[in-house]
Amino acid sequence: MATYKQPCIHCGEMIERDSIYCPKCSSAGPFGCQCPTCFKPITRNDACCSGCGRSSTVECPYCKAKTFIGTDKCDACGKSLMKTCGDKRCGKPQFFDSEKCTICGKKLKKFKK
Repeated sequence: MATYKQPCIHCGEMIERDSIYCPKCSSAGPFGCQCPTCFKPITRNDACCSGCGRSSTVECPYCKAKTFIGTDKCDACGKSLMKTCGDKRCGKPQFFDSEKCTICGKKLKKFKK
C-alpha cells in the first residue's frame, strides 16, 4: 500500500503524514502547530485548544514571558520548551509542563532549568 509523505516545516525531511514528531530533527508538529497535550492543530490566534481546552499560551520557565504552546521554543528568549521522556525505550521530547509522556504514558520528572 502506498503511503504519502509531506515535508517537515522545520527541516524539509519527507516524512509520513501521520507523524507527530519529525524523525530527523525531533520537532513536534512537523506540519504545523499542534497542542502539546492532545496534538490537535492550533494557531496563534486561538485562545485555547479546540480539542482539550488548554490555553494557547504559557509562561516560559526561563524568561517568564507569555509564549505560544504550538512551538517547541519560547517566542521571547528562544530557549527550548521541551524535556526528554525518562523511559530509555521512549526518550521522546515532551513539552516542559507535561506531567506524563504523550507517547508512552510514563510519569515525567519536574522540569529543571
